Amino acid sequence: MPARDPGLQPERTRLAWRRTTLTCTIVAVLAAKSAIRDEVTAAGLAGAALTALVWVGFLAVAHRRIHALDAARPGPLSRRGALFAAACTVALAALAVAVVL
Repeated sequence: MPARDPGLQPERTRLAWRRTTLTCTIVAVLAAKSAIRDEVTAAGLAGAALTALVWVGFLAVAHRRIHALDAARPGPLSRRGALFAAACTVALAALAVAVVL
């Protein structure tokens, strides 16, 4: 059986994780900025802090996955990592909606 030639797939996946991380960063910054835009309140600070916490969680998952893709034969994303990334994405979207409303 010939060895697997992954081609550019790991590089494309790594770039996709970087784009997603950048998008997540922009959303987190805008949500945090909106939470404390006019005056600093306890609710606004809590929203900004939760947004930052979710962003850090997603950043950790993305960083681990990007480094895992450096291997010659990278393994699949773990179920726990995928669930955590999805939960961070949903939480960030919910926080952004809560800040806007």
